[in-house]
Amino acid sequence: MLQIKNIETWYDLIRALHGISFEVREGQIVALLGSNGAGKTTTLKSIMQILEDDDQPEKGSIEFLGKRIDTKDTEEIVRMGISYVPEGREVFPELTVLENIQMGAYTRRDKEGIKADMEMVFRHFPILRERKGQDAGYLSGGEQQMLAIGRALMSRPKLLMLDEPSLGLSPLLTKQIFNIIRDINQEGVTVLLVEQNVNMALKYADFALLMENGRIVRADTPEALLEDEDVKRFYLGIDTDEEREADGYRKAKSSKRYRRKVRFR
Repeated sequence: MLQIKNIETWYDLIRALHGISFEVREGQIVALLGSNGAGKTTTLKSIMQILEDDDQPEKGSIEFLGKRIDTKDTEEIVRMGISYVPEGREVFPELTVLENIQMGAYTRRDKEGIKADMEMVFRHFPILRERKGQDAGYLSGGEQQMLAIGRALMSRPKLLMLDEPSLGLSPLLTKQIFNIIRDINQEGVTVLLVEQNVNMALKYADFALLMENGRIVRADTPEALLEDEDVKRFYLGIDTDEEREADGYRKAKSSKRYRRKVRFR
């Protein structure tokens, strides 16, 4: 569905993406993982062509459904079937929830289809129906994230790109958001997901890409990544069994010392 071939993106004299290549297959949830500054958000913005003019990809190509999109503008890319939910949600705070959702359909003219899709959004996010007359700026963080995803769905995307959908959310809301992402995927929308919550991302993803310093350093299934101790330690921030045992031993030893000090006071 989406093919990235040898893309290089620069910010002035700094190269942010070093010739990255990967593909997203139709029907998948693909997780793009890595530390802050690895180039994940730049990758999504390069696909959507929403960087500054001087920062757009200088080399390589981006194809969507067999057609190059790196030479097209953002509105045309949205019309082709890609929607993007940026980090931080970026809802329109002074517009109502309903008006925000309607903004997602600005490229469309099919009134009946828009009405049906609005019902689909309310089905996925019932709280938005309850809040539809409320200004978006008064919603909680979780509700704003739901609104941002709902707005993106109004363009009927074939590919939905999400940048840090769980940022700032409680574990309960994070699980709720990911369950909705899975439901959207099962209804036929392919998902490319940037996420710092590695455990949650790998739980729901079909495939994962690891980024480091503007490069793709590993592309594999979640199962394969979680079986690789080096990947878990250095790229995913997940302790190995040996490290957890050692850490437990250190804590137990420290606790014994503390009790010994208390006993002989």
